[in-house]
Amino acid sequence: MSLFQIFDVSASAMNAQSVRLNTTASNLANAESVSSSAEQTYRARRPVFAAQLQGALGDSSAPQGVEVKGIVESQVPLVQEYNPSHPMADKDGYIYKPNVNPIEEMADMISASRSYQTNVQVADTAKNMLTQTLRLGKG
Repeated sequence: MSLFQIFDVSASAMNAQSVRLNTTASNLANAESVSSSAEQTYRARRPVFAAQLQGALGDSSAPQGVEVKGIVESQVPLVQEYNPSHPMADKDGYIYKPNVNPIEEMADMISASRSYQTNVQVADTAKNMLTQTLRLGKG
């Protein structure tokens, strides 16, 4: 792996963590929403990542880093609450709340933020190493 490829790896990781942060923010924004049916209720979303290893295995032209495969909905059951006086209650008196756990989402947000910061530092370190290498040629 060349020093220049580190920028590609770091950039793909920052992109993946950005997707993760946006997904977590969306989950938190909808955590307290209420619906009158299970079909219309917001479900927590999670990004799916895959490592791009082809380039690391010898093919230098193949992409390296992290690929965002997509975003999937959580299969954790929704919260069903009996509240017949609520204006959104269904005919049986139930309201439905998302399967979002704010504590898990905040932990995920902190983890994604730190991963993003780490990749920024990796890119900055690689830039400094390249700069130092160029200065060696001046001497």
